[in-house]
Formats: sequence, structure tokens, C-alpha cells
Amino acid sequence: MSLFLGATLLAPLLAAAQQGRQQPITPVPNPGPQTAQPRTVPPGPALSLQEAIRIGLENNYGIRIAQRDEQIARNNVTRGNAGQLPIVNGNFTRNYTINNVRQEASNRPEPSVAQGARSNQLNGNVALTWTVFDGLGMFIAYDRLRTLEAQQQQFTRATVEQTIADITDAYFAVVRESGKIRAFEEALKIGQARIDLTQAQVNVGVAAKVELLTAQVDFNADRSALIQQQELLATAKVNLNNLLSRTPATDFSPADSIVVTNSLAREAVLQGIQQRNSQLQQARLGVDIANFDRRLIAATRWPQVNLTSGYGLNRNVNGAAFFGGNLITNTGRTQGFNYGVVATVPIFDGFNRRRLEQNARIAIEQSQLRLDQTQLNVNSAAEQAYLQYQNRLQLLQLEEDNIRLARQNVAIALERYRLGLLAPLALREAQRNQLNAEARLLDARFNAKQAETVLRQLSGELVQEPTQAR
Repeated sequence: MSLFLGATLLAPLLAAAQQGRQQPITPVPNPGPQTAQPRTVPPGPALSLQEAIRIGLENNYGIRIAQRDEQIARNNVTRGNAGQLPIVNGNFTRNYTINNVRQEASNRPEPSVAQGARSNQLNGNVALTWTVFDGLGMFIAYDRLRTLEAQQQQFTRATVEQTIADITDAYFAVVRESGKIRAFEEALKIGQARIDLTQAQVNVGVAAKVELLTAQVDFNADRSALIQQQELLATAKVNLNNLLSRTPATDFSPADSIVVTNSLAREAVLQGIQQRNSQLQQARLGVDIANFDRRLIAATRWPQVNLTSGYGLNRNVNGAAFFGGNLITNTGRTQGFNYGVVATVPIFDGFNRRRLEQNARIAIEQSQLRLDQTQLNVNSAAEQAYLQYQNRLQLLQLEEDNIRLARQNVAIALERYRLGLLAPLALREAQRNQLNAEARLLDARFNAKQAETVLRQLSGELVQEPTQAR
């Protein structure tokens, strides 16, 4: 009787197992392409990396401030600002006076008195001053202004490069977090399949209810992890919107996946650093500016020759003049043209010029030291970045090979569990291994792309030409 009862209870499970052997193998779990929209995240407008960079370059506050500074530097590059053009000033003066006058004379017994005598004076002139020689200081000053403009252009370029690098990292961070959400969604599908299979086993009496409860607990743990991952994705989107100077709540879906270039050569990177690195360019221009400052001080040792010219009009109306005992009004007017040459020869200034020249030479040494330090720092950063780039490419290849194994392992484990040939703990372990492998693969792609971006930034490939002020 007991044998008959046992055979009766096992018959449905054996039939199910037999049907399972006749069914095709469970497909390999795959979270899908990187740009696929997660099912648990509301869809948003598609945003490509190129569009994100365009928006960032237009709206980023740091770039806009740097562009205004560049525009100021460009406006300063004029002949007049360098002192090569004449200066013309017009002056006008109009004075009114009211006087009480008392005048005494030896030939008059009584003094002459005037109350409220009115007088006025008008003076107008146009004066021109033109420096025709100052030890070539005006030409040195003009070259210095042009160098300052070039230095500000390199600063703007560096700001643009850093912004592009930040936007690129932030954009692919969104892609990475979206991919992790899809990995959790795949894990939930596997967890639900496990619950359904365990429920069937409980129904036929070949599995204890504790196994079903364990499957449900693991499923809820994956749901909790998915909720936390959704928060990380929302934070990544806020960070990108901040770089794009957009409203933090602006929703979007990344349209580009993480594609890593594996062909960057070390020699090409080092050559690009020497030719286009904005930090090095700024430091080199700093040396040139320091040399211009020293030459400007040396130019002050030469005489300065100015040409002067002008035209003036002077008119006086004196209402308090006496002629004998009579009060009369005296009017005078002078007008005419003047011109001349003014030469200033420096003789002694308390040794201040020598002090300034000594300080200028020290400033040149400082700027050269900054250039050497910048060269060393950039070369060190390039070596470190290239080493990271190579290592992360190797890790990426390893994780891409590993993810295929993990997905096949989960597919086989799920099939064996459906047939009753695998313990629940082993299936859960395979599921965790796949989830961890998906996360490591996404992190490896992101880290490799980040190293590539750093190399392109150091070699000046992110921005080919200096950005013009808007």
C-alpha cells in the first residue's frame, strides 16, 4: 500500500521531468544591449553623447565665464592699449565771479567802490600727446597683449576639455547604472522562475515549503537591490543634468553604449601632449609673458619722446575794473595753435628700476620652473593613465569572456533545477555569480572608457581648435 502511494505521488513529478527533457534548453540569460530601456524605469527622451556635449558646451557656466574672459583679453589687444596711438583730450572751463571792489588812488581824494561787480572767464582747448619713442616699449606691450590673449584661449580650451571629459564620464555612468538595472531585472526573472518551479515541487510534495519561502526571500532581496539601483541611476542622471546646466529633474534615456577604443598608441599620446596639451601651452606662454615684462622694464631706461600740439581759446570779461573814477568792463580774448616736443630722460629713480629688473629676472626663472613642473606632472599623468588604460583593457576582455560563462552557467543551473537535479542553494549561487559578473563587466567597460577619455584629454584630442568666445 505504501509503495503504491509513493508511486502515485511521484508520478506527476516524473512526468514533469520527462516533459522537461523533451523541451528545448532554457535560453542563456542576457540583460540585452546597453542602450535598451530598463522595464522598471519610466522611458525618457533619447539623449546621445554628442547631443549632451553640445548642450554642455552651450550652457555650462564655467565655459561661459571662461569665454567672457577670453573676449576681454581679445578686446585688450589694440594699438591704443599698447600706447602706440596719440591721445587727444578736449577741455572746457567756464567760471563766473561776483566781487565787491574798493580801489584807492593818491590822485583821488575818495576811494572808488563797486558792489556786486560781475566777471566771467571762458577757456577751451584741444591737446594732443603722441609718444613716438619709448625704447620700443609700446611694441613690446602689444606683443605681450597678444600673448595674454593666447594664454586665455588655452585656459578656455582647458575648461572645455575638462567639461567634455566630465560630461563623457557622467553620461557613461548613466549607461552603466542602466545596465545594472537590466541585470537586476534579469535576476528577478530567474528568481520568479525559481519560485514557480519550487511551487510546483511543493504542490507534488517533493519539496518542503521552507524552500519556497527561501526562494521568495531571495526574490525580495533582489527587488530591494533593484530599488537601490534605481536610486543610483536617478543620481547619475542628476549629475549629468547639472553638468549640462539643465533642471535636475529633466528625464532622458542614454542612446549610446560604452564603446572602448583599444588602439591608442603611447607614442601618439606623448606626441599629442607636446603639441596640444593646454596646460603645457599655458605654461610656455607664461614664460613668454615674463620675458615681455622684463623687456618692458628695460625699455624704461631709454628716453621718452612725446609730440605735443593743441589749439586753445581764452576769453576774460572783467566787470570790476576802474579807469580813473569810472567803473568799466574789460574784455580780453586769446586764441591760437601750439606744438612742441617733450623729451624725458631718466637719470635717477632711487634704484627702483634696477630692483624691478631683478624681480623680473626672478619671475622668468619662476615661470620656467612652473613649465618644467607642468611638463613633469603631465608626463607622469600620461604614464599612469596609459598603464591604467592597458590594464583596464585586459580586465574588460577578461570580464567579457567571464560573462558568457556566467550566463551559460545560470541557464544550465536553471534547467537542472527544473528537472530536480540541482539544489536551490546552488541555483542561487549561480544567479549571484551572474549578477556580479554583469556588474563587473559594466564597471570594466566604464573604467576602460574613463582611462581612454583621460588619455584623449591629455593629448588634446577632445578639442581640436581653441574655442572662440561666444
